Amino acid sequence: MARQLLDRQLVDVTGRLVGKVDDVEFALDDDGVPYVRTLLSGPGALGARVGGRLGRMLVLAAERFVSDPPLTPMRIPFRLVERVDSAVWLRVPAEELPASPVEEWLRRHLIGRIPGAGRASG
Repeated sequence: MARQLLDRQLVDVTGRLVGKVDDVEFALDDDGVPYVRTLLSGPGALGARVGGRLGRMLVLAAERFVSDPPLTPMRIPFRLVERVDSAVWLRVPAEELPASPVEEWLRRHLIGRIPGAGRASG
């Protein structure tokens, strides 16, 4: 199942691209059967998946954009997934998902300083 999910686009209920599936977290049910619990997205998850020097470089570069390292991935509970085809379609709008730390930093320090950014329609 993980291979079917990795690197697929995450799309919210309105069709907005949210990110990519960078890693998958599994859990065991009461009978010991594994299931997908959480989809992980963002440089923290991708860096851990890639591993080695390149993975560490990805995480270190992304951590320059967060106020409070270490960088944690965006965690999307699998129960929020509607369907999986060429993308992973979610049941909720992007605003109901946990915010990416890098996205929060960019919004606060870059996008928020653009004149008129607070009045932009989404």
